[in-house]
Amino acid sequence: MKYYMLSFVGTALIIIIGFVLLVAIFVIGIFNGLVGLRNRVKNAYAQIDVQLKRRYDLIPNLVETAKGYMKHESETLEAVIQARNQAVSAASAASKDPTSAGAIQELAGADGALTGALGKLMVVMEAYPDLKASANMLQVQEELTSTENRVAFSRQAYNDAVLVYNNKREMFPSNIVAGVFGFKFAQSWELDDEAARDAPKVRF
Repeated sequence: MKYYMLSFVGTALIIIIGFVLLVAIFVIGIFNGLVGLRNRVKNAYAQIDVQLKRRYDLIPNLVETAKGYMKHESETLEAVIQARNQAVSAASAASKDPTSAGAIQELAGADGALTGALGKLMVVMEAYPDLKASANMLQVQEELTSTENRVAFSRQAYNDAVLVYNNKREMFPSNIVAGVFGFKFAQSWELDDEAARDAPKVRF
């Protein structure tokens, strides 16, 4: 009787240990999957960051070129520089944690404000034909247009990565693992301002 009892206990322990191991392997698989998707979000943001930095570097060149022709438009030019500086600051904060909803929202807002300021500058430039014909302005315009297209493409890739990550994070049973290990909701890049949905019109 004692032998059968020990045999039963041993079998039960093996079953319990096997079950625990299976659960552990299952949890590890989900955890690793979430880590991989979160890293894809970070990598996708890194691609945006590269293009944004290029965009922000081009804007001072645009303003300096315009200054020589638009001596009475200092307020418009200063608004562009101020918006650019705010966007640079927001991008720096977002690059530290691309999965931070607050940081991405702030960056999207700052970048939208910059797009609006650039749009106003382009409208004002229409009154300066010499500026429109400037070789320097034509070069900056071409580079800025190309960069805006790359930003839009990178932003879409980022939003796609965020969608996949958030879906995985919210679905059962991975939502349990995500909650236990602190996988945060990732904010997609949303453009609230309709005017900011299009790249600034820099073609003359």
